[in-house]
Amino acid sequence: MVKLGNRWDELLEEEFGKPYYLQLREFLKAEYDSCRVFPPMEDIFNALRYADYDDVRVVILGQDPYHQPGQAHGLAFSVKKGCPVPPSLKNIYAEIQQDLGIAPPEHGELTSWAKQGVLLLNTALTVRMGQANSHRGKGWEQFTDAVIEKVNRKRTPVVYLLWGANAREKVRLINNPAHLILTAAHPSPLSAYNGFFGCRHFSKANEFLRNSGAVEIRWKVDSE
Repeated sequence: MVKLGNRWDELLEEEFGKPYYLQLREFLKAEYDSCRVFPPMEDIFNALRYADYDDVRVVILGQDPYHQPGQAHGLAFSVKKGCPVPPSLKNIYAEIQQDLGIAPPEHGELTSWAKQGVLLLNTALTVRMGQANSHRGKGWEQFTDAVIEKVNRKRTPVVYLLWGANAREKVRLINNPAHLILTAAHPSPLSAYNGFFGCRHFSKANEFLRNSGAVEIRWKVDSE
């Protein structure tokens, strides 16, 4: 059984026992046994492990993990230190610099965001090496929709940063008036100039949190 060591264990206990998830688990066992899958098994649920339910203040949605060795570690858009910063994350850093004047860090690990309550959630939590979207439609989408629905029920304010068409599809799961939804183009080099650059989502998120009496996010990525 999955143990996250925080309140998500209680909230997701029923989800982990549903037939679709048990089927997904069997699929994953076969995948990890027969081919190379990312992230490492122990990192699959890091987004939930680092950002406890009660602490979640911002949700950033990605699609699926990076699919090259040494990159994915369970947080959307984040890569382990020592890996080159991916293009989409470079654009995220560039927007933060334009928005808040924070210089880009030299690495791409966003653990310091997650530990502040930024839920960096991919819609699929695993992927085969070199095969983007290879675990799409296997059950992860139902699981991560359940996570989003549970965050939607929070009484404390949450900001959803939905970048790109796939992320914007999740608007249907968010109807709590306590929360804020911000949408923009995906930060990918293919679309960042179509509305991601200049969106100022990071200052807008903090303004909303501040005005709601919540603690702002420190968007400066820790160097260590």
